[in-house]
Amino acid sequence: MTTHPPLPLHRTLLDPAPEYAKWQAEEPIRRVTIWGDNSPWLVTRHDDARRVLADPRFGADVTLDGFPGMRPQAPPRGPGQFFLMDPPDHTRLRRMLIPEFTFRRIEGLRPAVARICDELIDTMTAEGRGEADLVESYALALPSRAICELLGVPYQDHGFFHRQAQAFSGLAAGPAEMMAARTALHVYFGDLLAARTREPADDLISRLATERVATGELTYEEAVGVATMLLVAGHETTANMFPLAVVALLRHSAQLSALRADPAGWPAAVEELLRHLTVAHSGLRRIATEDVEVSGVRIQAGEGVIVALQAANRDPAVYADADALDVTRDSGGHLAFGHGSHQCIGQSLARVELQIGLAALFERLPGLRLAAPPEDFATRANAVHGVRSLPVTW
Repeated sequence: MTTHPPLPLHRTLLDPAPEYAKWQAEEPIRRVTIWGDNSPWLVTRHDDARRVLADPRFGADVTLDGFPGMRPQAPPRGPGQFFLMDPPDHTRLRRMLIPEFTFRRIEGLRPAVARICDELIDTMTAEGRGEADLVESYALALPSRAICELLGVPYQDHGFFHRQAQAFSGLAAGPAEMMAARTALHVYFGDLLAARTREPADDLISRLATERVATGELTYEEAVGVATMLLVAGHETTANMFPLAVVALLRHSAQLSALRADPAGWPAAVEELLRHLTVAHSGLRRIATEDVEVSGVRIQAGEGVIVALQAANRDPAVYADADALDVTRDSGGHLAFGHGSHQCIGQSLARVELQIGLAALFERLPGLRLAAPPEDFATRANAVHGVRSLPVTW
């Protein structure tokens, strides 16, 4: 029996595991072991990654035999979890949400996001305090409040949401813990959906209740699953991006100074930070539904594939000096949000939060600096890379 190396899930604070660059140069499509005898193909080059993610012959249906899941055992897929589905169910459910996440609608949230940022910074600096944990005070709070406003969820329940989200994404969580977290969220959203059915408001959950469930387009269980998925996904990735982006910019003081002098550069800077950091570091998982050849490698039906986004986003064939952070570069085409039909539906919201949130933080706290060496920061053993806390002063 051939032994394949394990999928590298270790990394430094800001950089992916060194194995990715080595394999990208020597064997860009190769086998790795994730658990047991499950040894999917690992794709590390940018062009190959785009091809796999755009090819409908590579499915995202986690119920298919041989799917390279993150755990040998996981709770069964719940109704409404369309990111774990293939067409036609994926298409049907995603299409219902597209009007909620159009560029125009999300751009209309900029004043609300700016208000949230100012309120959070006001709280951080209240009573002359000069230090805070940026994760708890800002990085987690901003996307949590934004997604709560979009969905129509009371923000005072954010502690409950965060605990359940950790169980969903924590690689150490077992099936029972994950199922308990999902059940708790489903009960919560079931009650909220029922309340919005009786008394609708101007929010996404109300529209799911009155425009989708009431018309028979969505089942009640699907609507609860969709709301649960959006809440968890809507804050987890962005919340982890914020502290890492702050560390990266503080390490590159000249680039940060240029952004402070010309705030018009923030949108491009955010794209580069997304490319450079790529916090979704456990890869996008797919399974071949028929035989496919990718760059001369034959992947047979039933074989799993993991697309290493952090490797693809640092492919030197696409980005010059790919390991360097350069907020002035054209980072177009990066895969931080995936690619193809499963590309992150909330990417516009994440961009708005990062653009406004980072600009506001560095403008209002010009003396912001780390209160401890970066090597002291404890990272999280999750599918999404991040730090547990980020002590800062100003």
